[in-house]
Amino acid sequence: MRKILFIINRKAGTDREKRLEDVIRQHLPAPEFSVSITHLAYLGHGTHLAQEAVQQGVDTVVAVGGDGSINEIAQGLIGSQTALAVIPLGSGNGLARALKIPLNVHKALQVIVQNKRGPIDAGYANEHLFLSNAGVGFDAVVADKFRHTKKRGLQGYARLVIKTFREYKGDNYTINIDGKTLDRPAFLLSVANGNQFGYEFKLAPNASVFDGLLDVCIVPPVSFLGLLPLSIYSLLGTVHKTKYMQHHTGEHITVSSPQLAYLQVDGDAVPLNSKGEVQFKVVKAALQVILNN
Repeated sequence: MRKILFIINRKAGTDREKRLEDVIRQHLPAPEFSVSITHLAYLGHGTHLAQEAVQQGVDTVVAVGGDGSINEIAQGLIGSQTALAVIPLGSGNGLARALKIPLNVHKALQVIVQNKRGPIDAGYANEHLFLSNAGVGFDAVVADKFRHTKKRGLQGYARLVIKTFREYKGDNYTINIDGKTLDRPAFLLSVANGNQFGYEFKLAPNASVFDGLLDVCIVPPVSFLGLLPLSIYSLLGTVHKTKYMQHHTGEHITVSSPQLAYLQVDGDAVPLNSKGEVQFKVVKAALQVILNN
């Protein structure tokens, strides 16, 4: 009997939750599967639930939600043999897209039933885990503002991007990549573990959660009119070939600037305790996940 714990980020109404639970049990019937379903109740709850699942010998923990809740749950699974699975119900769904997990609930459940698993790399920005990407530039400022707004989805995010752009001034950064130092002005400075930033935007289209490397994406200062081609090239997955992107790879990256004050991991703003510097590293094959064939 395969023990599976579903952890749901409760943002939908109770009717939708009931339907979701019915669908879960339909695809994972007893006695072949022992299914438990619970919900996130507070910040950090997902990590605690995942840690308990590991201790109880649970085979698979399923994160039902977006990249933020997936990240929180994954923190409790790092280094264990309990696998993380994903039912993507967030806005951007960066990790699910990188792993080619279907956005359709029924199809995502079929992937869980198939039970193909393998390890992926994990990134860290200081002490903060990231599975998809982390950043200190414009994206980090937007993430900080986004957590204070109730408007979700691509449209709300796009409006916030435009509004924030008018107020934002890029910084000059000192970037050390495996011992090589660069000094660069940047509008956006992101470090990617996976190739997806959500909504099919790919600043690092060749990044892989399996290669043991982090991809450093430096977008030089850009005008408001430059946002459109930058977005289009990112959607096409060709931005790394244009003047809008400087791309590097490495295992240990340090980014510093006197003005550095914001940090985002997997789209969520997190505290920057050591103001002015962030150290990024990759931990190879750190997390077992359920993969799509």
